[in-house]
Amino acid sequence: MRILVGLSGGVDSTYTAYKLLNEGHSVEGIVLEMHDYTDITSAKKTAELLGIKLHVLDCRESFKKHVISNFISEYSLGHTPNPCTICNRYVKIAELCKFARENGFDKAATGHYAEIVFDKDCNRYCIKKAKDEKKDQSYMLWHLTQEQLETLYFPLSSMSKEEIREEVRKTSFAYLAEAKESQEICFIPDNDYASYIEKNKGVFPEGDFLDADGKVIGRHKGIIHYTIGQRKGLGISLGAPAYITKIDPVNNTVTVEKQSEVKGNVLKAFSINSQLIDVKEGDTYNLDVKIRYAAKPMPARVTIENGMAKAEFDTPVRAITPGQSAVFYKNDLIAFGGVII
Repeated sequence: MRILVGLSGGVDSTYTAYKLLNEGHSVEGIVLEMHDYTDITSAKKTAELLGIKLHVLDCRESFKKHVISNFISEYSLGHTPNPCTICNRYVKIAELCKFARENGFDKAATGHYAEIVFDKDCNRYCIKKAKDEKKDQSYMLWHLTQEQLETLYFPLSSMSKEEIREEVRKTSFAYLAEAKESQEICFIPDNDYASYIEKNKGVFPEGDFLDADGKVIGRHKGIIHYTIGQRKGLGISLGAPAYITKIDPVNNTVTVEKQSEVKGNVLKAFSINSQLIDVKEGDTYNLDVKIRYAAKPMPARVTIENGMAKAEFDTPVRAITPGQSAVFYKNDLIAFGGVII
């Protein structure tokens, strides 16, 4: 096949291109320039080492429109957004697939740890969890469309990270085998979300910390400095482990409660995107629900009401956070996903 590979210059995307070349495919690379910190140099080095053509696509305006503006808006409302899911749907995967289709490629490939499955019974594509559970990235891919899934190919789905590192050590790009992975949001490399938002929107005012009864127990430094479930950096004490349970942007208050009170049994999610299951109003399912990237999927009874998914968990889950993604799994397959409200 003729395959377009999204190249970052990191170990996963580099090995993806290398693997496809060794399988006999015709491979070209593409790097998407999305913000001031995009590392085009590393992608160029990878392309030169592999002897493949590299396309450079300027996506900065699209990234600013879809990802940065949403990130700032959500945090300003007291939510905790997941910019990677938005980026995949509207920028990174969207632009990769669009370029591949418009330029005669059979597939667009990335180094994601996940698998794309076509279910003949449902006549739908969906994401399946990767073999390497520690590196599984299916959660970040719930927002992808059927057209995008049809175009995509994930060659690393059946490999573990350590297997890939071992293979890379045998190549001309062995220096990547020990490279550390960034855990920060790509457009905020210092991880200081609050300063980034205030630089773009102005300083957020201080306000009151409240306890479970609504009593003022201290002062906070602006709602964008906090997220649901946060414990550290609060500057107050309740005599027991305390966590943020509510952020109210209208009244500019942050509620802090003891550990037992941060758990919940029910969530609602909107902006539903169907993968394996084409959801319909009134439908009810028994599914596993993952409420953040590092969380364990938990069993729940899920009902579609007024275009939203309502999940009632068998046991309480910790820190259900507005703005985060809720991803609904049937076994290891993504049934659908949405944004927690």
